[in-house]
Amino acid sequence: MKVLLVNGSMHEHGTTFAALKEVSGALNECGVETDFFWIGTEPIAGCSGCAGCRGTHRCVIHDRVNEFCDVCEQYDGFVFGSPVHYAAMSGAMSAFMDRVFYCNGRSFRYKPGAAVAAARRGGTTATLDELNKYMTISGMPLVSSQYWNMVHGSNGTQAQEDAEGMQTMRVLGRNMAWLLKCIEAGKAAGVPMPETESRIYTNFIR
Repeated sequence: MKVLLVNGSMHEHGTTFAALKEVSGALNECGVETDFFWIGTEPIAGCSGCAGCRGTHRCVIHDRVNEFCDVCEQYDGFVFGSPVHYAAMSGAMSAFMDRVFYCNGRSFRYKPGAAVAAARRGGTTATLDELNKYMTISGMPLVSSQYWNMVHGSNGTQAQEDAEGMQTMRVLGRNMAWLLKCIEAGKAAGVPMPETESRIYTNFIR
C-alpha cells in the first residue's frame, strides 16, 4: 500500500510540509509506504475547459499536472495539503486541483483521500472545504481525524510546536492506514466494488 502526499505550498519545507510529514510518519509506522509530490514554484495555469484531455487523461499544458498524472495511478491513497491564502487554498494549488481532477479523475475513484490545511491563524476550515469537494465529487472515501485536519504556524518550526495540530496529523495517518487495510481485507474476502451507473447530466433547465 502506498500513499502520495501532495504539497501545494510554494515553500517546499514550510508549514504544509510539516503537517504532511507528520501524517507520513504515522502511515509509515502502520506499514504504509509514502511519497511526497511538491507542486513547485513554477506558474501553474488554470483549466481552460478545452476538453483536450478527453481520451488521453493528460492535460494539453505540460507541467507539474501531467507529471502528477503520470504517477498517481500507482498509489492507493492521497493526502492533499495547502497553505491558506486569503481564507482559501493557494492559487497554484487551486489550478493544480482543477486540472488534475478534470483530466484524470478516474484515477481517484474508491481511493481514500484526505485534505490538510496550514495557516498562521484563520481560514483553515474554508480551505478544507474547498479541497474536500474535489474528492467527494470523485467517489473518494474521505479520511478524517480527531479534529479538522489543520495545523498552525508561520513556518515549519512553529507548525511542529502546534501540539494539537501535530497529533491531529498523526491520528489522520493512522486512520488512513486503517481504512486502506480494511479495503484490502474486503478485496481479499471477495467484497465487490460498488456497482456503477452510466452518468446522467442535467442542467436544471426545463
